[in-house]
Amino acid sequence: MKKYLVEFIGTFFLVFTIGMTVVAPGAGNLAPLAIGCALMVMVYAGGHVSGAHYNPAVTLAVWLRGKCATADVGPYIAAQLAAATVAAFAVKALKTGLVTKAAAMTGAMTPEILPALLAEFVFTFGLAWVVLNVATAKGTSGNSFYGAAIGLTVTAGAFAVGGISGAVFNPAVAVGACLLGLISWGSFWIYLVACFGGAIAAAAAYKAVNGAE
Repeated sequence: MKKYLVEFIGTFFLVFTIGMTVVAPGAGNLAPLAIGCALMVMVYAGGHVSGAHYNPAVTLAVWLRGKCATADVGPYIAAQLAAATVAAFAVKALKTGLVTKAAAMTGAMTPEILPALLAEFVFTFGLAWVVLNVATAKGTSGNSFYGAAIGLTVTAGAFAVGGISGAVFNPAVAVGACLLGLISWGSFWIYLVACFGGAIAAAAAYKAVNGAE
């Protein structure tokens, strides 16, 4: 249960920070920095307990790599999705009140399908690839930079493709963004396909490079 609580707390603060910095009045062009920092500190805080996935796609990649027990996959993802839902309602309560329709807050984004699929796939691949190499590889075992590497990957992705796909890279974040009206529910499938696809590709690439492990 400790691991699942850590996953809930970390995912909550990630999605809460996204909502508070993106939903108007937000942090504007500085939002990606706040989001990347939130992820970084939560990774440092919880990495020694749960591995600090905070992302169903990362959980899938780590499981495929062999560093997450099969019995933990479902509870991890459940904790992440629950945290995203709670965080979304917390943001709504602070920003507009719970009775306000989420879509009225900013206007839901409906990204173009192919560009969004590509953007989300590429940076979810990048995120999972970084996680696997800095947090699970023997060659980087015991390092002190893993949290910064993971957080800055998300920051880079947010700056690079935020205008194309919303820079989600995380199915739990997609749930929170849809609940907040930042992304339309009709586009939700894009994030499931691209994020899980990117995670699978990253796990395959990791095994190809580090197969000896």
